[in-house]
Amino acid sequence: MAVLQLRGIAKHFGAIEALKGVDMTLQAGEVLGLMGDNGAGKSTLVKIIAGNFPPSAGEILIDGEPQVFHEPKDAREKGIEVVYQDLALCDNLTAAENVFLGRELWRQFGPLRILDYRRMYDRAAELFKELKSETRPRDLVKMMSGGQRQAIAIARTRLSDARFVLMDEPTAAISVRQVVEVLDLIRRLRDSGIGVILISHRMPDVFAVSDRVMVLRRGTKVADKPVAETSPEEVTGLITGAIQTA
Repeated sequence: MAVLQLRGIAKHFGAIEALKGVDMTLQAGEVLGLMGDNGAGKSTLVKIIAGNFPPSAGEILIDGEPQVFHEPKDAREKGIEVVYQDLALCDNLTAAENVFLGRELWRQFGPLRILDYRRMYDRAAELFKELKSETRPRDLVKMMSGGQRQAIAIARTRLSDARFVLMDEPTAAISVRQVVEVLDLIRRLRDSGIGVILISHRMPDVFAVSDRVMVLRRGTKVADKPVAETSPEEVTGLITGAIQTA
């Protein structure tokens, strides 16, 4: 049984039909590459999974149980974390402070409560070590590379023992060396048993780390197959409409 399953997901924005009866499955420890042109419905699908807004029709199941998410907090409680393209990091804070942003650790001194920086720095260091990242907890984010910033965003998902991570264009606008770092981070998530949905326009990245590739075109799923059974040329044809379905 798939740990995450979508059945007949549709989404309407007035007269605009963003998604049309989309089915999807994700196993633990699997990377699913989600591809499609701009306006294909990728971001809408991810926002539905993440609890940003409800589907107009269809259902979400986790371990076979139907779920209703009213807000992102509901999805996080079920083990779903999202790394958005803009990463939502604060440049003026340290790496550790960004990892714990909104989930800070505190120490109590009678009626006073202060931030427990030592515990946050130590835990962030453990997470970066697990991810084999060179990111240092006390360094300011504004001094960091794109690959290090991605490591911070991914480390943040590990605080809640995420079962699935949705990644929106994680390798956009970073150098070739940093792309390699981010792809390695995705592999480590997969190897630790976490399912990953990778949204990307970069064909080489999707084929480098994904087990399956799913293609959306104009809100409709037109392909869902193992990477070993397709090719960049076929996927490009599916995205553009030169190939109708596969």
